[in-house]
Amino acid sequence: MNRRIFLQSALFAALGPRLSAQTGGRRRVLLRSSWQTVNIGDVGHSPGVLHLLEKHLPNVEVRLWASDVGDGVREMLLKRFPQLQIVQNEADVRASLRECDFLLHGSGPYLVAQRDVKRWRGETGKPYGVFGITLPSCSPEVRDHLTNAEFVFFRDSVSLGFARKQGVDCPIMEFGPDGAFAVDVRNDEAAERFLAEHGLQAGKFLCCIPRYRHTPYWTIKNRPIDPRKLERINAMKEHDHAPLREAIIQVTRNTGMKILLCPEDKTQVAIGKEMILDKLPKSVRRSVVWRDRFWLTDEAVSTYVRSAGLFGLEMHSPIMGIGNGVPAIVGRFAEQTSKGFMWRDIGLGEWLFDFDLPDQVSGYVPAVVAMAENPQASKRKAAKAREKVAELQRRMVETVANKMAVAT
Repeated sequence: MNRRIFLQSALFAALGPRLSAQTGGRRRVLLRSSWQTVNIGDVGHSPGVLHLLEKHLPNVEVRLWASDVGDGVREMLLKRFPQLQIVQNEADVRASLRECDFLLHGSGPYLVAQRDVKRWRGETGKPYGVFGITLPSCSPEVRDHLTNAEFVFFRDSVSLGFARKQGVDCPIMEFGPDGAFAVDVRNDEAAERFLAEHGLQAGKFLCCIPRYRHTPYWTIKNRPIDPRKLERINAMKEHDHAPLREAIIQVTRNTGMKILLCPEDKTQVAIGKEMILDKLPKSVRRSVVWRDRFWLTDEAVSTYVRSAGLFGLEMHSPIMGIGNGVPAIVGRFAEQTSKGFMWRDIGLGEWLFDFDLPDQVSGYVPAVVAMAENPQASKRKAAKAREKVAELQRRMVETVANKMAVAT
């Protein structure tokens, strides 16, 4: 254990009892998170941050102020965190606003709970912080909320730079990785059953995650079709998925590995079949398994940790992969905002490919093949990034502890 980690661990051990002693009882954090359940990444934000707080601030009570914990997510969270209080109805929200000492806005694609941050400020006047967001735009109100936070951690350096240019002037503004890196929920039984049913052996398959330029929510929710987004999807879907198919062809033929086509959100079940499976040569399809139904984060993570690596056009499956030491290659494009650049920020720039740039697209397939052909080197690279993330997230939780102590 190096000196910095030792000192941080000592601080965490000391601050928990101190926080309790100064107030005559346990301090309480209200975590605002759990945005939706149709995407395992959005689901993953909450258990990731809960794990970090549990690990580093065990004497602090954490309540989860959730938007959506349906579709089995509530049960998954309570299995992992049996003492967790999930706050959703208005009576519980009011009680938590009154009883909690600190509001922590969880990771997300922007300041998702802007309205609730405003409510917290207006009704309580108590401190709050932001834990790993992207900032694609910055209205005057958002700028005010971020400036008046105790800290804001941006999950990519592009967002951090943008915030500074927009005049956000928070006392602590730093790069801080997405909370989903710390996910440790598991459903090993379901994962092992699925792998056995489909002839997938641990360490001998890669996971591939497809994605359209825009999520076609109208296919899974009661929403009208967005003609502009649909036009962009149709214009780019072949461009974006052809490299994934070529990577699958080369990996299966060169290494003998199999491929699992799997979804990060519900719409991608159909995308995997349409854009990848149905377009592969018949000789390759026998080495490809298409997951024909959605899953929860716990089963997905239990599957990822049994794979040799991940690749595709999504972000949070790779995040949860690296967070568990699994190699992961990311393809990004402008429609995903700047979140993909966190790969560069954690030392994985060689595994980040911008699909809007032809010279980067051309390097994608060779990188996937190299990951498959050199599993030990790939795991070492993933482990190094994981260590960097863990150190940064220790700093993030240390900041929560410090700000809560000051506020007593």
